[in-house]
Amino acid sequence: MKLHELSPAEGSTQEKFRKGRGPGSGNGKTAGKGHKGQNARSGGGVRPGFEGGQLPLYRKLPKRGFNNFRFAKKYSVINVQSLNKFNDGEVVDCAALLAMGVINNVFDGVKVLGEGELTKKLTVKAAVFSASAKEKIEAAGGKTEVV
Repeated sequence: MKLHELSPAEGSTQEKFRKGRGPGSGNGKTAGKGHKGQNARSGGGVRPGFEGGQLPLYRKLPKRGFNNFRFAKKYSVINVQSLNKFNDGEVVDCAALLAMGVINNVFDGVKVLGEGELTKKLTVKAAVFSASAKEKIEAAGGKTEVV
């Protein structure tokens, strides 16, 4: 196949419809805009968010208070059971987790939670550990290091 042989899929394109080009076109005179009124004028219509003079929703909503969204730390979360993919005695850190495909992104670090059981003796380096995760890793004979 060559570039000049390419064409859009059947029915995916339509010819541009020219409005206001006489009565024979079937859409002449007012060009689908009706008679008079704000929406019939050139540049007519209302701005986004305008509710016909009623107090718009964006003005009704409160604009006070603190939101921590921009400043909150975002962690990649894993469970203790997903550490069973590693071999005994290995050091598990962000790079190792990425390489094994356990996490896709590091963000601000890795948080280890305690769901499931751990059968391997590992040294786990992460930003945050839940109490149960720390307990399970150490119970399996491993170590936890906060990075």
